Amino acid sequence: MKQDIPFDPVEGVSVAIIPDEQALTPEGQPFWQVYLLNHNAFPLENVIINAKGYGEQPDGEKVQTSTLRYLFEQVPAHTAVPIESIDPAVFHLNNQYWVSYYRGPQIFDKKFVFVPDSIVPDNLIHIALLNRQGVLHS
Repeated sequence: MKQDIPFDPVEGVSVAIIPDEQALTPEGQPFWQVYLLNHNAFPLENVIINAKGYGEQPDGEKVQTSTLRYLFEQVPAHTAVPIESIDPAVFHLNNQYWVSYYRGPQIFDKKFVFVPDSIVPDNLIHIALLNRQGVLHS
């Protein structure tokens, strides 16, 4: 027998990727910084983020990066926390951030996938919580 379990959608949580002009690749390009943003009026508890890249190299060879896991005991309301630096060399891949967190006894999760070649200067917008330009995925 199938049981329908009601769930609340993930709202007020996003992932942003911001160019970091202070950290440069050997080619002189900026590294980028990935942030988790909590736009909500409540904290996120026991946040787990799985980060990985996957897709194809320009020659058609399938590739997948290592899966990295991050834990934040709490992300306060109206706060952005840095997750990791990301090298522009993987922007041609899908860059996935699977975010899980608790609010009270209920768990929420959502995959944020930056598709190939979406992390580019043409897609920069103002991100108010960071007061910086970046690529935002909500």
